[in-house]
Amino acid sequence: MTSTDIDAARLTLALNELRLPAIKALWPRFTEQADKEGWPAARLLSALVEHELAERDRRRIERHLAQARLLPGKTLETFDFAAVPMVSKAHVGAITAGDSWIGKGDNILLFGPPGVGKSHLSSAIGLALVENGYRVLFTRTTDLVQKLQQARRDLALESAIAKLDKFHLLILDDIAYVTKDQAETSVLFELISARYERRSMLITANQPFGAWNAIFPDPAMTLAAVDRLVHHATIFEMNVESYRRKAAENAKGPGRPPQKASPADMTAD
Repeated sequence: MTSTDIDAARLTLALNELRLPAIKALWPRFTEQADKEGWPAARLLSALVEHELAERDRRRIERHLAQARLLPGKTLETFDFAAVPMVSKAHVGAITAGDSWIGKGDNILLFGPPGVGKSHLSSAIGLALVENGYRVLFTRTTDLVQKLQQARRDLALESAIAKLDKFHLLILDDIAYVTKDQAETSVLFELISARYERRSMLITANQPFGAWNAIFPDPAMTLAAVDRLVHHATIFEMNVESYRRKAAENAKGPGRPPQKASPADMTAD
């Protein structure tokens, strides 16, 4: 074994210890190129460090995308802004920069009937934010409420809500499908209160605020929840015809009777 081999082996071990995988993979090629082209040492070091940082960013985004649980294939590029003219593509693009409103814990609220793309748009905003370095969690509101209810039964609600603080944006999809008749939903109010002016929320809803008495246990709690959500919020009213309904009508052949919407069509957005 030559001295060069010994040095290379030691360097590989050291880079493993320092957790610098990109430099470990690239240094042989880069040093060879530097020797041939006469790079200054600072240029070689800078090139290796820049690639390590880029790889670290890539791995972080990959990890955060896995945690976000976003809807597959839902991007701003595939969202039909022309079909929802009241939603400005430029405005949404500015929102996905995220720096000012997320830092202040502001919210986004999307209202509209089923099938107009609320879930698509919310997931696409989440994706763009993850790509810009933010941590996001997308969840159906009913699923999260059930988890928080279980945490309350286990006397761990405060801890469960605190764990959600790691996400800069919490996307609650289909809040209107949560009803106080299904289970006590005061845990949802506690979550909204805990994140108020601290951490941002994006909420989609099929029903206007006036119908939210069906969600919370009493009118006073409904009023308090709405007040906290709208205090610092951007609100999009997506009152257009359902994409799915139009697609179903276009798919009908001559003489075919109208088809009833499936349960999935009524819940997926």
